[in-house]
Amino acid sequence: MVGEEVRPTRLELLRTRRRIVLARKGLNLMKLKRSALIAEFFQLSRQALELRGSLQLKIARGYASIRQAEMLEGPTRLENVSMLLPELARVNVTTKNVMGVRTPRVDSGNYAPVPPAALLDLPTSIGESIGHFQGIYQVILDIAEKENALRRLLKEIEKTKRRASAIENVLIPRLQATVRTIKFRFDELERDSFSMLKTVKRKMEQAEAASA
Repeated sequence: MVGEEVRPTRLELLRTRRRIVLARKGLNLMKLKRSALIAEFFQLSRQALELRGSLQLKIARGYASIRQAEMLEGPTRLENVSMLLPELARVNVTTKNVMGVRTPRVDSGNYAPVPPAALLDLPTSIGESIGHFQGIYQVILDIAEKENALRRLLKEIEKTKRRASAIENVLIPRLQATVRTIKFRFDELERDSFSMLKTVKRKMEQAEAASA
């Protein structure tokens, strides 16, 4: 309202003061939301970091077991066994609500790991390799889900920060300046009214003295 025509009325003053109260409440809610989003962000960050460490360890063990199986059984036998493994189905991606932010929920779909009974007919080295890599698939999906959620949370944190900053540094000071302007005009009107009353009183006294 600064730079705009402000109506110096008591209704406008009350309305502006109510807007300041609402703006402060909104600012508090924005700050609470941002704090909650940051807490959720760090929690997901820790989980994603743990999953990445687990993934690296699983991959290292998986490749080591494959090299061992290849040395023991030969590459041809290993390739023949790999052709018998089930293909990965397409994943299903839905959404979930995290502190008001829509984040993806990744479902592994119809992927079914090779049951232990099916591994009994395979050499031990190949069975161990399959067992190592069966756990990697779900870890990769979990990492993808959490890192996508982290990006969306970070975007929402920045948006909430900008909105809170606009309320705190632009809207509230502008409304407070409007209140000061209205009060200043009230004071001017009061001074003008007082001066006018004094003038009227003086003229009345002069009129009375002249008629006496």
